[in-house]
Order: sequence, then C-alpha cells, then structure tokens
Amino acid sequence: MTIAERIERLREGIRRHEDLYYVHDAPEISDAEFDALMRELADLEAKHPEYQDPASPTARVGGRPAEGVETVQHLTPMLSLDNAYSEDELREFHGRVCRGLEVPVETPIAYVAELKIDGLSMALTYEQGRLVRGATRGDGVQGEDVTSNIRVIRSVPLLLRGDAPARLEIRGEIYLPRAAFAKMNDEREQAGDPVFANPRNAAAGAVRTLDSAAVARRGLRAFTYQIVQPAGDPPVAGTHADVLGRLKQWGCPVETHWESCLGVDALADYCRRWRDERHNLPFETDGVVIKLDELALRERLGFTAKFPRWATAFKFPAEQATTRLLRIHVNVGRTGAVTPFAVLDPVKLGGTTVQLATLHNEQEVARRDIRPGDLVVVEKGGDIIPKVVGPVLAERRADSVIWQMPRECPSCARALVKPDDEVVWRCDNVSCPARLRRGLLHFSSRRALNIEGLGESLADQLVTSGLVRDFADLYGLTAETLAGLDRMGEKSAANLVQEIDRSRRVDLWRLLHGIGIRHVGEGGARALAAAFGTMDAIRRAPVEAIETVPEVGPVVARSVRSFFDAPANASLVDRLEAAGVRMEDDAPASGRTGPGPLAGKTYVITGTLESMSREAATEALQALGAKVSGSVSKKTTGVIVGADAGTKLDKARAAGVPLLDEAAFRTLIMNASS
Repeated sequence: MTIAERIERLREGIRRHEDLYYVHDAPEISDAEFDALMRELADLEAKHPEYQDPASPTARVGGRPAEGVETVQHLTPMLSLDNAYSEDELREFHGRVCRGLEVPVETPIAYVAELKIDGLSMALTYEQGRLVRGATRGDGVQGEDVTSNIRVIRSVPLLLRGDAPARLEIRGEIYLPRAAFAKMNDEREQAGDPVFANPRNAAAGAVRTLDSAAVARRGLRAFTYQIVQPAGDPPVAGTHADVLGRLKQWGCPVETHWESCLGVDALADYCRRWRDERHNLPFETDGVVIKLDELALRERLGFTAKFPRWATAFKFPAEQATTRLLRIHVNVGRTGAVTPFAVLDPVKLGGTTVQLATLHNEQEVARRDIRPGDLVVVEKGGDIIPKVVGPVLAERRADSVIWQMPRECPSCARALVKPDDEVVWRCDNVSCPARLRRGLLHFSSRRALNIEGLGESLADQLVTSGLVRDFADLYGLTAETLAGLDRMGEKSAANLVQEIDRSRRVDLWRLLHGIGIRHVGEGGARALAAAFGTMDAIRRAPVEAIETVPEVGPVVARSVRSFFDAPANASLVDRLEAAGVRMEDDAPASGRTGPGPLAGKTYVITGTLESMSREAATEALQALGAKVSGSVSKKTTGVIVGADAGTKLDKARAAGVPLLDEAAFRTLIMNASS
C-alpha cells in the first residue's frame, strides 16, 4: 500500500468512526483506538505535506450536527483537547507550555486539574441571567439547539444568581449518574430494548431525543467549567480557579474534586490518585483535564488549528482483567458480514460484568493466536466495547486447538463467501433470518424509515414466527396479529401499525438508506435521491451515470448496480411499491434521469438566513445535486452569507471564494429549479 493509499484509508475509516460517535452515538472502537488512528494520520500528513487536504479529519474540530433539529452558532469555537496517555507525555505538555511562555522547565507553573466527565459537551447561553438556549457541541462551530431538553435537567439553573453579565455562554458536560444508568438499562432489558453501552451514550441519546418528558425521566445531571463572553466585554475572572468560583456563586453545578496544582509533579500526583479512586465516584470519568490557571497566560500561548496550547486531557489507561475464554461464536450482521466474538467466564471490568468481547475478524484471531479455553486479557478501552487483547501463553493448555472460522452461516447454513479483496466472511443469503433481524432494526431506525416501537425483541419475534420474511411484509401486519405477540398489548400493536403506515410516506433517501444497499450510508442515499429523484431512475441508471453523483464513487456505484440487478432485491422493491411505499420525492425534477443541475458544486452556508432555516437551505441545495460543506476550501463553489456570519466569511474572502447574499441564493435556487 502506498503512502497516499494509507492516508486515504485512514481518512475514510476515521470519518466513519466520527459519524458513528458524533451523529449516531454508536461507537465501534474505544477512544484510545480512535486517537491512535488520528495520530497515525496526523504523523503521515506532517511527513508528507503534499497530501494535505482541507477535508481531512485532522483539519476540523469534530463531527457534524445531526438531522432533525435547528443548528446554532457558538459564541466561540468549542475546540477539543489534545491527549496525554502517560506521565512522560504529561511532562512533554508541561515542557511545551514552558517553552511557549519562555520560562525554564523547572518553573512551578500554576495549573488546575479537573476530573474529565464522561458525558456530552454542552453550551448554555444566558441573557440577563436567564437561560435562553442550550446547544450541543456539534462540529465545534455550530451545534444542535436542544434548549427544551436542557431546561428539564434539574441541575441546570434556569436563572443565574447574583451579578452575572448581561450575556454569556457557560460550557459544561451533561452526564448520567451510574445509579440512573443501571436503573435505565434494567428497564430497557426488561422491555426487550437494546441496552446502552455506557452512560455517555445514554446521555447523548437522551439529550438529542425529541421527547423532553423522556429526558426528564432519565435523571440527567450537569457540571459546568467554562465561561465564554462576547468580544470586548470585561472579563469576569482572572484565573480558572476564579471561573469555577464564579460559576458556583451563580448557582451552576461545579464538580468538587478539582485542585490547584503548582508544577507538573503535583499534576502527576493528582492523575495517579484518581486513576484508582475514580471508581468510587457516582459518575463515570475517563481522565483528567489540565488547564493553565492564569487566563492572561492562556492568551499568550493561544491555539493550534485544533487544540488550545494551554490545556490537555490526561487519559486513564484502559482497564484490563484476566479471565477464561469459554467459546468463540460468530455474529451475522445485516449486510451479511460474519464476525467472531468471545464468550467469556464473567469478569468485573470497569465497574460492570463482562461476558462478551469483540474479536474483530478471522485474521485478528489468527494474528493474536487466540484459542477457545485460553486464559485471556480483556480490555475495556474508553469504557465502551470490551475486546480480547490476547492470550496468556504461559497458561495455555496442552490440548488447546487453533480456532477455525466456520464455512457455513450459523443462522441459515448457507456457505459463507469471502471476496479476494476483503477480510470479512459473508452470508450472501438475503433471506437469512439473522440478516433479516438486523436489517429490520436498521430499516426501522431513526436515520432510515423511523418506525418507533420496532425493537430488537419484536424483530426477533416477527422473523422467528415467519410473519416477516422481508421488509415488505411489515406493511401487511395488522394490530390483531401483533397483539398476539409477547409484550404486545392492543394499544402498542395499534401504535406500531400507525407507525408502519406513516413510514410509507418518508423521503426517498430514507428508503434507499433503509433497504441496506452495501456501502450506501445516509450521505450516499441523500446524494442518490437528490440526483435521480425516483427509485425507478436509480434502478435503470448505468454504473457510469451513478458514478457522476457527488459523494458516490466507483465502489458505491457498482454496489448500487449490483443490488438492483439481484432478482430478490428487485422483487423486494416491487413489493414495497405495491404496499404503497413512496418511491419518489415530492417534486422530482421534470424528466430527471441523472444528476441535478448543481451536481459537482459545493456550497458553504454561514450566518442566519431570514427567509428559511439553515436546514431548509441545505436541503434545497442537496435536492438540486449540490454538496453542502461545513468548511471553506479551494473546492468551494460559493459561500451563502446570512446575518451575523462567522469566520467562514473571512476565510472565503481570503481564499477569493464567491459570496452570495440571501437574495442571490434564492435566485440561484429558482434558476436551477426551473
């Protein structure tokens, strides 16, 4: 693999994990594994500047905002922190601070150390002391407006006490206490719903739901740690310790275990102490946030493109335990991917009991020589998904046997296949019960057809009973039939039938995403729907036409063509259409058989538009085939400028990118639509 190919593969993988983490709240790898990928990419880009790309994951702050809520601009960017994983790296951070301040490394610099709360970052805007807006971090520049949900979190003050400035933004973390997390997962398990992997996922899922009553029931809490004021306002504090004091005076919740630390030795001692003591806390913490105390010195150090130079996050090492690997089983995913997982003798790890752990794929099992019956080291990196690190070879039994990947699907007994250019074995039987169960959950998910009430337990019953053999069978279900299933009363059955009926009218991109075309995620589905307008046009399009769609390359194009060429898939789409599922957007372009009139063009939106929301403007551009980006680059066709435009306007001017005011934007849309 060439350097360029490795860089591109890293970028693609990181973007996928960013999307899983920041948008879907469903991470597949630990924080440490993600950071390792980012570090490798950053190192390669630094050594090979000829491959620099403004669209690289290393060139931006975080993930993109999710669909379904309004986006809002932060007062200043919410940057992420660089990480330190050892005392040596902590001392390297201190050395960089000293060099930046031009003082000897022995200087006892004043820092503040705070426990890093494992939750969801939040920006709270107060005007005249009253809470007027709560927003998620989003991409660091703009986030999701979730004010109605923030207001029901009792630890967030609706009215500040004392002498707070007329306008300010208070930043902090929304989290779920361990006790509330355990109670919530118990209730979900009893109801047959999938449990959350950790309190952070549960908190993120709650804050971003559209049901404020559900948020109130979750028992979320908050800690605050930062004050952001409009430019030109007199500062309310001179040190970070003063900031925490002011927040407490105003009635904001502040985590109490923070300490002022004079010098790097005191910081190292704080980190060592809390590495073990953290398990006695009522909330999850995965590290320590370290900040220069004096705000004036922070101004001198400034920022890199992504991180403040005056702060870092010390990450606790991943927790490990030793236990017996009882068996290796395989799991069948919705796309047919068959992957191994470990069944373990139950062991306590990170405050929870672990019985299952990922083994990734056949090659990883062979590379690490992991065998059933081994005593193995299990790691819970980032407190998310347990994984088997490797065997304790000194304890290996004499009769141990090398594990072999099964050659038949454990669900349908169809022979497994593995393409030459892939590492994953697959079941290619579209009627495989295991694939169908997973597929139903994806088809009904929030980012697809959004059928509320169709959870894991119900999907299993529908497939096992034979009531559903493919997605189209959902539309023939009746309330009477559903009411006869376990845990399904008459009211629940009637509600589910209503949800299924409503899903007949979803946008075309949701249907394309839901039916599970391999390699076609949400972005690709949107691009295809915007370019072709109807399912029939996509089904008839040759590979060459599909390849011209923005965000769709040769691999995706071939996958789309292969999907619709398969008789079983063509039959499924026909049956969905016969069931009344909408196969086109509301107003497809007349005679559209290919990419839209703005295909190949990229626009950036900044500021507030008077006549429409940012989301509506984005959808209007995407419907005409354009791509909407969150950052300005040399590839940007134009920047649409609304009121109170931010730094994107400055970047556009510096790069000579054309600017469109709201009137020009509306003219562009009207001309392209005609």
